[in-house]
Amino acid sequence: MTAQATAIGIDIGGTGIKGAVIDLATGDLLSERVKLATPAGGKPEDIVETTKEILETLAASDSTLPVGVCFPAIVRNGMTMSAANVSKKWIGLHAEELFEKTLGRDIHFVNDADAAGYAESRFGAAKDTPGLVVMTTLGTGIGTALIYNGVLIPNAELGHLEIDGVDYETKASYAAKERDDLSWERWARRLQKYYSRLEALLSPDLFIVGGGVSKSYEEYLPLLKLGTPILPATHRNNAGILGAAALAVGTDR
Repeated sequence: MTAQATAIGIDIGGTGIKGAVIDLATGDLLSERVKLATPAGGKPEDIVETTKEILETLAASDSTLPVGVCFPAIVRNGMTMSAANVSKKWIGLHAEELFEKTLGRDIHFVNDADAAGYAESRFGAAKDTPGLVVMTTLGTGIGTALIYNGVLIPNAELGHLEIDGVDYETKASYAAKERDDLSWERWARRLQKYYSRLEALLSPDLFIVGGGVSKSYEEYLPLLKLGTPILPATHRNNAGILGAAALAVGTDR
């Protein structure tokens, strides 16, 4: 049997929803990236309708392509158990079922950080890395994903580790750097504490750092003293799309 060669990935965020057709052998985009603004308020029905509009554009030439959708929430058995930068109406919602009913097709539904981490393990900085890879995204909060020997371990919420009595993403996220007007050096001291704790708890083989600030990795990653290699993510803005598409046909679904 021939492996599925292409799939559609759609990445839903608090400000934008974007998607593309992906070559699953290389991770290359085979279409233009289609992006629409996330509807104000982020309500379920509005987001699903915008997703449908993107899918109709991408699937115009082939309606049989597998579809993966990633979303900023804990996803358990197709239900969204949290909601980041979207309406709280998503919490406890049978979201996968809602998407499939509106889109008129099966999808694979996954957390956005998990999709990004899987993309880096398949196509990016962690490709062919054995053992445990810990993906972290530094943004409004800290998103995390765990990949062990290429298999995704879903819904790791390690940005919420308690360190010094606080939820440490409130101290070490990029938003915290901006809020507290931290220099790269002062922010790196907070990151050091965070990554050292992850290292002590998990003994990973590789850290990957994503999020928009990863493009400035030379400012802060060299300041960290860790026993674990730490690398910037490769795919940044396209990681969610790539990971969602790959997971739509992945063997570790």
